[in-house]
Amino acid sequence: MKVQQKLLDLADVDAELLRIRHRRINLPEDKEIERLKKERQARKDDAVAAEIALDDLDRDIKRLEREVDQVRQREQRDNALMQSGSVAAKQLSELQHELGTLGRRRSLLEDELLDIMEQREAAEENYKHAGARLSHAEEELDAAGSKRGDATADLDVAEKRCDTDREKLAQLFPEELLSLYENERRSHSVGAGRLQGSRCGACRIELDRGELERIKATPPERVVQCPECGAILVRAGR
Repeated sequence: MKVQQKLLDLADVDAELLRIRHRRINLPEDKEIERLKKERQARKDDAVAAEIALDDLDRDIKRLEREVDQVRQREQRDNALMQSGSVAAKQLSELQHELGTLGRRRSLLEDELLDIMEQREAAEENYKHAGARLSHAEEELDAAGSKRGDATADLDVAEKRCDTDREKLAQLFPEELLSLYENERRSHSVGAGRLQGSRCGACRIELDRGELERIKATPPERVVQCPECGAILVRAGR
């Protein structure tokens, strides 16, 4: 019967729907997005670490600048006392000794400050580089998201077309035949297949001679099923 031939069209549509749903849950864009999310997080961690390092150096610079300023103020005070001419000889000697100590202390602090300021220049470059890498990772993730959106939209269009085709085809079958097809499709994913020689087109298994003889003896209007997978076997010319 020609109506059984139409089952093959319905099976083709259902197979396409399965492929669409499989592609939807296995989009390569999803894997790429997951990879890029991990990369973005790594770049973000790098940027945060670079920012923390820069902040630490800024705090060290401010601390050293305060200490240098305090030493200079102390030097200025001692120099002022020495120049006033109002201190005794013993105190004058103590001030001279203290000024020497303060000078050495200031020199060490200034050397340390210079070293940290050089470190800060390198840290700032590292911070900028980390920020640029983070921005690039975010741009790549946005692009991958757009690409996934396009892929999903294409699948939506294909799925809608198949749903429409399926709805039209389903109206062609008697209720009993369609119910049998749907039951087999739910159980084995494929509801119908063409009998190709001695092979079931649904499960691709070769049928033995006894089964083939039984099927051959079955009237054309009768529905036969594959003894292996249960799918409706559509015979040539039926």
